[in-house]
Amino acid sequence: MYLSLWVPSLNFRPSSLQLLSVSLVVVFYHSISVMSWTTKVLKLIVLAGVSVLIVMYLRQWMANKHYVFTKEDVAVLAKRYAGQDHDQAFSKVVVELRRKYPGHILPDEDLQWVFVNAGGWMGSMCLLHASLTEYVLLFGTAVDTGGHSGRYWAEISDTIISGTFRQWKEGSTKSEMYYPGDTIVHTVGEATSVQWSAGTWMVEYGRGFIPSTLGFALADTLFSTQDFLTMFYTIRVYAKGMLLEANTLLTEAGVF
Repeated sequence: MYLSLWVPSLNFRPSSLQLLSVSLVVVFYHSISVMSWTTKVLKLIVLAGVSVLIVMYLRQWMANKHYVFTKEDVAVLAKRYAGQDHDQAFSKVVVELRRKYPGHILPDEDLQWVFVNAGGWMGSMCLLHASLTEYVLLFGTAVDTGGHSGRYWAEISDTIISGTFRQWKEGSTKSEMYYPGDTIVHTVGEATSVQWSAGTWMVEYGRGFIPSTLGFALADTLFSTQDFLTMFYTIRVYAKGMLLEANTLLTEAGVF
């Protein structure tokens, strides 16, 4: 007794209907792939468009809004005490700022010297005022330090109380040295090399989209020193400054 086995023919040729089905499947999947890429491209275009609109709105808003401080006023105030002992000078600066800008300077219990690691340098800051578009702080270092200035969507000016500030601007082959009483302006989008001698202390004013500066200010802390307590202090004091400013604005508007 024999078992018969069916063996498919090696000369099998697909029918026209089968070829059409395969072609339709290929076209279908190709269409899905094209649609997927088209959707991704459209999403990127929409995202880019929205980002541009946000940037344009922020620039227009910052160009027309009322600011509490001016870099000239802060510089003039700081220069009065240039060359003095920095602790005494800072105390006088804080008193003058509170008198001239009531409700905009943090109270003594919220003032805190906080380390700043950024761009390879290490300093310390004491934040006096903070909002979305402005800040005023005391800054300096007790040791020789230097590194990258950072590139910000904000203009920053520093008036030296004591010590020296060496700056090497992008595109230049020479550096400049600044001394007590000098004011150094770091314009929007500018990048420089900075170097401070031990005992350099200054009054700093920033104007622009201030949250954009936090990435640089916290990057070394996050990825290098991993000093998360300092990061907490930085965020906390900035939040206190924002809350104080919001409370003052609402009070002036008659809400409270």
